Amino acid sequence: MAFVSTDWSIAANGNIRYIGDDHNGSAPSYATVIEFHRALQDFADDQAASGDDLLDISSLTPSDRSTDNIITLLNGYNIDATAAEHLYDGSIIQNGGDDVYDGIVNFGNPEIELGIIQDGAVLTDDFWNLGGYHGSATGGSTSTLVDSGASWTVNEWIGYTVRNTTDGSQGIITANTATELTIADLMYGGTNNTNGAAETYYIVKGLNSDGNSGISHRFMLQVKSGGTVIDNQKLIGFSRTFGKTYSEFSINQTANGNNVLACSDSFDLNNATAPNAIYDSVGASFVAPFDSITNSTIGYAQIDINNDSTPEAYYSEWDRGTATINQLYEYAKYITRYKSNTFSLYGLDGDLFRGVTHELAVGSPSGTFAANESVTWTNGSGQILAIDSTTAPTKVWIQVLTGLAPTSGTITGASTATAVVSSATARPLSYPFIGASTGSALIGAYGVGVEYLDTSSADLFKALDNATYQPPNNVTFTVQGLKAGEDRVLVTSDNGGAINQSQLSNSGLVNGASVSSITVQEAIPSDTPASGTIRVVNANGFHVPLGYSSFSGSTFTLDGTYDFSNGTPETGNLADGGDVYIAYIDELASGVPDGNGFVTASFTVVYNTDRALFIRVRDGQASPIKTFETTGTLGSAGGSTTAIRTADE
Repeated sequence: MAFVSTDWSIAANGNIRYIGDDHNGSAPSYATVIEFHRALQDFADDQAASGDDLLDISSLTPSDRSTDNIITLLNGYNIDATAAEHLYDGSIIQNGGDDVYDGIVNFGNPEIELGIIQDGAVLTDDFWNLGGYHGSATGGSTSTLVDSGASWTVNEWIGYTVRNTTDGSQGIITANTATELTIADLMYGGTNNTNGAAETYYIVKGLNSDGNSGISHRFMLQVKSGGTVIDNQKLIGFSRTFGKTYSEFSINQTANGNNVLACSDSFDLNNATAPNAIYDSVGASFVAPFDSITNSTIGYAQIDINNDSTPEAYYSEWDRGTATINQLYEYAKYITRYKSNTFSLYGLDGDLFRGVTHELAVGSPSGTFAANESVTWTNGSGQILAIDSTTAPTKVWIQVLTGLAPTSGTITGASTATAVVSSATARPLSYPFIGASTGSALIGAYGVGVEYLDTSSADLFKALDNATYQPPNNVTFTVQGLKAGEDRVLVTSDNGGAINQSQLSNSGLVNGASVSSITVQEAIPSDTPASGTIRVVNANGFHVPLGYSSFSGSTFTLDGTYDFSNGTPETGNLADGGDVYIAYIDELASGVPDGNGFVTASFTVVYNTDRALFIRVRDGQASPIKTFETTGTLGSAGGSTTAIRTADE
């Protein structure tokens, strides 16, 4: 599009202003910087100024061309931020070099929605994405948007994002007619997620795109203001549209002319869950099972991912709860998608969070750092994501926000604690921050940890030491179809369709009043839950449940002290050689019921070999059932069974 003279004014004081339609108007116009320069020179060679363009042959020269992509405004002539939004394909330099707008070109697919990080923040005025269709809906629903005044080419908008600016919702277009958009995964993220009559919207598309050249966006951004360079002229471009792949590209320091970004995206086959099935924005809550996901340790976390008794360090420990590993991946994408500032990680808005960018070696600490706090240094700032000691740190892992990572000097925390930096090591980033998903396994990003029992041998994790660790085969057995608060569940080793009560044998007479451990004659099986319940058969024949917090070798460390002094039948002595067995599940069913009113019970262990299990479920309460008993197998892929609820009435 060429320079449209009626969309511009030139004042006697040198103010050059764009006065045409805004980006969402009926006919906004855009010009390259060379077209802008040529137009100014055209006005400047007129015999006399006229209208609102007060520039003619008697005026001082308004602009100078260094190249077609570098234009300098002279003699007080200047543009403002609005005018800059309507120029592209190069730089505008003005006010003697004190103000600079540099050109940005993104090479990517046309459907991409581009985010920009500048000076430690995600720019909220993303005018560069407003090159698509703008309108007012005449109707619609959660999955459609109707605009009877449109005249689109059929399916021209497939893959593009539509944003409802009335309620704040959005969705990816999967089909369109001349007047109707289809959003297969539904609108999400807004106050009602429904397109209605008179609600305004726009279809995201980059300004000044050039499909033949693979260019999705061309625009300018201010990188120097009032003589001050904005964050060393550093820019970070990114794409984070939920349902598509994420990407990022950095410009470490813009130069005059055009500066290249290379952000693109495509549909992510491992991100197939509808957004509203993850987070209900109207109710402001996560949907099961995503509501069970937590970052149980935020900051320096030691996890023995490969089960070698030597924990590795990570900057987080995610607990996926009842969600799958792929659902954890989708959750991480959702909370860090573009414009996801409803969520925060480590004190940063979701779409600003990138992960550990640098590891700092530090010494000479003073004061106490918070586990996660902002830090500053000469000409830079960042956010601590992990620190190996808050009082005597030797390593700090940060996300750099502004400036360059410090290689020397002092970092100062928001808490006023300080430490001296001796080196900085750049660490690789992943997009999204959590790593990549295969659909059934997580290839974790640098420093991202997951609770040990939530991992499998197909997963890979890179700890803060930059080494890769692989978990053993953690498998889960699940008992389904349970009533919370009513069903008592017992799962043990099987012995011909009954409890294998002689699975293990007690070592030595146990007859104390405060017993804190139980030692057995055999090595405790490696596929034993890390903590849970054992049952011991005492001298009076009672199968006494004992909670244990850990085990090692042949000894269970109990979660408290227990009485075996024989004062009551249930506290009878445990004879040498007495029966001991592992209760893999030994609980009253609990949890949030599913749509059918049922909950599950489960246990997770390291797979060693197939294990035959005996399962018993009883409910004698509000909805009594006949005792349900069955057998099952814990195999290399886990296992499950569902209780059959035969009414006992």
